[in-house]
Amino acid sequence: MEFERARGVAGSWRQVESTGSTNADLVAAATADPGLAHLSVLLTRDQRAGRGRLDRVWRAPAGGALAVSVLVRVGDVPPAARGWIPLVAGAAMTDAVAAQLPGGRTGLKWPNDVLVGGRKICGILAEAVVGSDAVVIGSGVNTAMREEDLPVPTATSFAALGAACDEDALVTRYLGELDRLLRALATDPDVAREAVRGRCLTLGREVTVSLPDGSALRGVASAIDDDGRLVVDGRTVSAGDVVHVR
Repeated sequence: MEFERARGVAGSWRQVESTGSTNADLVAAATADPGLAHLSVLLTRDQRAGRGRLDRVWRAPAGGALAVSVLVRVGDVPPAARGWIPLVAGAAMTDAVAAQLPGGRTGLKWPNDVLVGGRKICGILAEAVVGSDAVVIGSGVNTAMREEDLPVPTATSFAALGAACDEDALVTRYLGELDRLLRALATDPDVAREAVRGRCLTLGREVTVSLPDGSALRGVASAIDDDGRLVVDGRTVSAGDVVHVR
């Protein structure tokens, strides 16, 4: 059975041949079934209308990437800590990718892009399910994508790095670490915050942040504050595209 270990961790499991967006499908499923279990998973290797942050289109050739969306129940997470949910998802996936690429310089670019050797291997998008305590977290992991198929020079994949991704191990570890960090966020937020900060490659770097209003901020990223915002030269950033300058 495919994903035998991951199925044992998931609250429920659905794998499809192809779909437009695993996030959109899982949000719809959660809306139709308010009792959908924590860590319910929807997964495909052929996502045709995926979205990234700031409503960017996310595309990958069929079979080249793994799109996995997970529903999490966050009713126990204090409202003040919920801004950290996308960040802990990024930390969890960083841990899962790093476990398969030892020595690969794997880390997190704020808020939740997973980088290997400075290039993006995974992006994450979290969406709240209206009227419930559920959040759907979607991840797109570049697994078998060839170097020539990568969408931008700043992207990478397991295959481009000369590695074969054990998808079952990846998803199993991701689900376990995601659950652990969400529980920490509910009971001891400092543990979850430090897990993110400890994996974040953005801290201490000179960065340029493209802000939603079209302006840009350049400076040194000195901290992630207790609300999950990036601090750049004393200014806090809650949303934006970060480029590591050096």
